[in-house]
Amino acid sequence: MNEEPKQQRSGADEDFEEQLRELLAEGANTIRPAPAPYPEIRQRGATERRYRAVAAGAVLVMLAAVPVGAYALAGGDAGGDTAGPAPEVSATLRTPATPAPTPSSSPSGPARPTTEDQLLDGITFEEAVDGLEKCLAYDRSHAGGPSDAFRTDLGTAEEYRIILAMNSTGDSNAPGNGTYVVAVKEPPKQTRLICNIKNGRAEGLNTSTGSDGPPDAGPVRSDINGGKLHQQSFLDRGNWKLPFRWGVIGTVEPSVARVTVSYGGATSRAALDHGWFVASGVLERQVTRAPHIKGYDAEGTLVYDSDEDKYYAKQLP
Repeated sequence: MNEEPKQQRSGADEDFEEQLRELLAEGANTIRPAPAPYPEIRQRGATERRYRAVAAGAVLVMLAAVPVGAYALAGGDAGGDTAGPAPEVSATLRTPATPAPTPSSSPSGPARPTTEDQLLDGITFEEAVDGLEKCLAYDRSHAGGPSDAFRTDLGTAEEYRIILAMNSTGDSNAPGNGTYVVAVKEPPKQTRLICNIKNGRAEGLNTSTGSDGPPDAGPVRSDINGGKLHQQSFLDRGNWKLPFRWGVIGTVEPSVARVTVSYGGATSRAALDHGWFVASGVLERQVTRAPHIKGYDAEGTLVYDSDEDKYYAKQLP
């Protein structure tokens, strides 16, 4: 058998083969994907997670903003509860009604006295309120002194009831005529104040707190500091300025239905005002005896007589 002679390879063939291998290698590198950029993929995943969290939070905020009555749970046929729309709920706000002021009070001030007869000598309620406010301002302006440790905060005008307003007569101890305003504040911090207004200014203030007198003083109790309303200075004893407007105030128990006050030969029936009694008159002559006070129950029975009260001063100083 004759063998076919081996073909001789030329150098050109070898060069061509080498170039072909290089081209194939380059093509393989081009087709094969490059290694995955792990850091970039990780960063993108974190970003996507943050985006989803923000989106979920926004959905929760929107759900929280929906009115409570907007959706109700209803039983579903598939065995679970499904959300279904509830009837529309009105969210209209209603302004609460403002109670009308009672006839005995002012919307922004103290309460009025029970009777108009407690406002004397042409003094209007508005003038009495103005006097009370000046008294309280006078008290606040004197706070901080050496005796302030014993001072009681008198509060505001709205807390009081004006029970008496009348002219005041000047004397040797306090010259100059003016106006007295008497106001009281109810328990638990019962307070009574007597203020003297002269020339549009508060010139003096007298206050007391708590109930007057000892427990066995009786159902009618004259105010322990009310003497300034019905007497002039002891310096002028026997020489009072006449005619003289006087007043008597005090407290009464619920069992008392009527109080009378006799002074200088005339008798006045007192007004009963939320546990207080208020009497007044005009004195035409000099006196030496204190006002004579009597109290009666609903049956007309005498239940108190100041002449029999061991704590009541029957004679003027």
